[in-house]
Amino acid sequence: MSPTTQTTVGIGGAAESTDMVLNIGPQHPSTHGVLRLKLVLDGERIVRAEPVIGYMHRGAEKLFEARDYRQIIMLANRHDWLSAFSNELGVVLAVERMLGMEVPERAVWTRTLLAELNRVLNHLMFLGSYPLELGGITPVFYAFREREVLQNVMEEVSGGRMHYMFNRVGGLKEDLPAGWTTRARAAVAAVRSRMDVFDDLVLGNEIFRGRTRGVGALAPEAVHAYGVSGPIARGSGVDFDLRRDEPYLAYGELQDTLKVVTRSEGDCLARFEVLLAQTHNALDLADACLDRIAQLAPGPINQRLPKVLKAPEGHTYAWTENPLGINGYYLVSKGEKTPYRLKLRSASYNNIQALTELLPGTLVADMVAILGSMFFVVGDIDK
Repeated sequence: MSPTTQTTVGIGGAAESTDMVLNIGPQHPSTHGVLRLKLVLDGERIVRAEPVIGYMHRGAEKLFEARDYRQIIMLANRHDWLSAFSNELGVVLAVERMLGMEVPERAVWTRTLLAELNRVLNHLMFLGSYPLELGGITPVFYAFREREVLQNVMEEVSGGRMHYMFNRVGGLKEDLPAGWTTRARAAVAAVRSRMDVFDDLVLGNEIFRGRTRGVGALAPEAVHAYGVSGPIARGSGVDFDLRRDEPYLAYGELQDTLKVVTRSEGDCLARFEVLLAQTHNALDLADACLDRIAQLAPGPINQRLPKVLKAPEGHTYAWTENPLGINGYYLVSKGEKTPYRLKLRSASYNNIQALTELLPGTLVADMVAILGSMFFVVGDIDK
């Protein structure tokens, strides 16, 4: 047998004994941003896969060290641009833990409500874009219709459509507008009434099921090895959700409503089913939060802070169950008004590394189906 050589090619063929190195990205419609996949192919079958990251690296962790505890919220807000409220939440929880600060009950429940609305917004984007990547254009229009309904109430309360900047150390920026809870409840009901579009139009589609069932199966062992979390991990049968297993905010009181959905297959279809089930449950959690907020007596929405906020010397770690998985902040303070070190653990960074296990042995035609089912945001990888 003749020795195998490796040749990097752009367009065109090569000798039969040559492995082709194919670059998917960094500019490619299926990569959700500037992600590059370096694939080694044997014919149409993938032999090796290497995610090449860093094209969107912003140096946010270093910038944290030059911003005070109010300003770092803006930097934390932006790495997963589909989960901005949840990103803010993690960093303010870390600072509050360092300060030993108790947050008003009204702020706790409102934060929980807005985090679940943000979860629905995140999931709707992927519920629409994933079928689009497989050739189904219709679901994305429905997804954006539902997103607009929820974006309207999020914009009303915070002033922002994507980067809400509504969390503050000690609570939230301000109280809810008059009548907002009624409008929010109506928005949740409207979205829930139309979610069967994704149950029927997508999951009921034979072509979609044919492209995703049994494709890209991720073993639970690989989930643990790579630190995969969120819907992707639960799609492989890993039953872990911080909202249930280490409750924060008001999740400890929502255990009867919170449902952690898992699937055992670990394939693309299982990951999509988990994402869809989580969306349904997030709408139920939002309703439960609205019910509780209606019962609360009027009160403050935040704590009064000194003009210069300094965290005491020490370190802490705060993590949250973000829409895409576990988001964690390791905060080290020297007693100054800026963090000495703030390390961000983002969900997409770990999740995307599992592609080195998922892609080898599969066909190039299935690569887009597998990549889309990883539900990642490139800014969340590169930070």
